[in-house]
Amino acid sequence: MKPSNRSTPTFAHQGCGIAAWLTGKASLTPRRAPKSSHSPAPAIIALACGAALVATTAQAASFVTINDPADKPFPFPNGVTFTNLLGINNSGLIDGFYGSGQAGDPNKGFFLTLPNMFTPENFPGSAQTQMTGLNNTGTAVGYLYKTNNGVPVDNQFGFYEQGGVFTEVNNPKTPTSPPPGILIENQLLGVTDKNIAVGFYNDASGNSHGYTYDIATKAFSADINDPFAVSTVAAAINNSGEIDGFYTDSKGVIHGFLDKGGVFSTVDPLGSTETELLGLNDEGIAVGLDVVGGVMHGIVFNSVLDTFTTLDPPGSSATTLNGINDLNQIVGFYVDAAGNTDGLLVTGIPEPATWAMMFAGFIGLGGVALHRRRKGAIPPLSA
Repeated sequence: MKPSNRSTPTFAHQGCGIAAWLTGKASLTPRRAPKSSHSPAPAIIALACGAALVATTAQAASFVTINDPADKPFPFPNGVTFTNLLGINNSGLIDGFYGSGQAGDPNKGFFLTLPNMFTPENFPGSAQTQMTGLNNTGTAVGYLYKTNNGVPVDNQFGFYEQGGVFTEVNNPKTPTSPPPGILIENQLLGVTDKNIAVGFYNDASGNSHGYTYDIATKAFSADINDPFAVSTVAAAINNSGEIDGFYTDSKGVIHGFLDKGGVFSTVDPLGSTETELLGLNDEGIAVGLDVVGGVMHGIVFNSVLDTFTTLDPPGSSATTLNGINDLNQIVGFYVDAAGNTDGLLVTGIPEPATWAMMFAGFIGLGGVALHRRRKGAIPPLSA
């Protein structure tokens, strides 16, 4: 359930008088994360008032719009286009799809070799394919539709692809004949270098449950459910086995989460009415979206520093950041002024070594107090 569908950055770190870092090509606005409501092990980051922060190694983010040339306006010729970039590995190979999924405008999967070489990648015999994630060892994952009658009625089935061979994967708990109005839904959304895939299925009530799938042994994990959730989507997994995603609570509010070894932390920026985490790299940097004041923004969450960064390209009315590699190259999509959904590549945000220097700089200020996170547990997100 990857959600559908943003100006030039300024790094502005909020809190206790710390000044803006730099002005660049896009708007990067770090925000402190509020405290998690269900995780042990306190973590506190307190910045001394009046402290000056200088970051000579920080870079300005750069946005590149990349659309599959096979993506034609729908309805033709005066409609809009729809391209999503969803996953990126450390070699810069990207996967995604084009097409809105409306009847007559099917999703069609692809690999993208930068700068602009698209290769069709579709489950054989399917009506629609979404390529959603890929690793560094030649495995990609996604989901397929066997019909193209429209998003509200088309069932979804997970798969993985290795060496051009596609294999369908559906959690055995998925109802095969759900009640009227409930779709069959299975999606694989991410995969580690050891070929552990992550995704979710929907039950007979239409609620989602996350799981992992070991491609080598064909074993499914127990359900992954946030303890505060009615419905949980596990969206990404890194090589440490950390999982991110989003859940819906009993009031219908959608929150981001991180799961490390079964310990969940809610991840919500201040002021957000909806948060979804959709990608996660090995450095603990997550990407996704939040909704503030009714507007959808792309977000980057640094789980080491417990900070959010709003990341919106120029001219966007809604942004989703969906995948991130270990070089902090980000892919996603946004809605432009004409109503098209455009594929998005973001580069130039601080790389892992830069984050480490930033973190060391905070400690050097003498105003940062940090309780180390417990092994196997994610600390709460400090207010």
